[in-house]
Amino acid sequence: MNYLWAFLVGGAICAVGQLFIDLTKLTPARILTGYVVAGVVLSAVGLYAPLAEFAGAGASVPLLGFGHLLAKGVRTAVAEKGAVGILTGGLTAASAGITASLVCGVVCSLAGKSHDQN
Repeated sequence: MNYLWAFLVGGAICAVGQLFIDLTKLTPARILTGYVVAGVVLSAVGLYAPLAEFAGAGASVPLLGFGHLLAKGVRTAVAEKGAVGILTGGLTAASAGITASLVCGVVCSLAGKSHDQN
């Protein structure tokens, strides 16, 4: 059942993003940024943690989960270090994912050829 709920919740999050792309004039960059901010806001009001517990990777892998991770990291760092945690907590919590994405980007850029967009 865990796989089913992860698939349904993650699929619903992706479907909403696709609807934003298809039915609005929002650019993908604004939608992605909105998803991260929505994850932070939902985490701040206490709604995202139960969803992430229920849906597992279906809620933690999409960009909403990244926003939740940033908010959780800031909350933890503020409790441990005070106000300086506002600046350091989010990046500390998300450093493994950020590093992995940068390394994958560099490897893909070395392995592939870039082409002119025109």
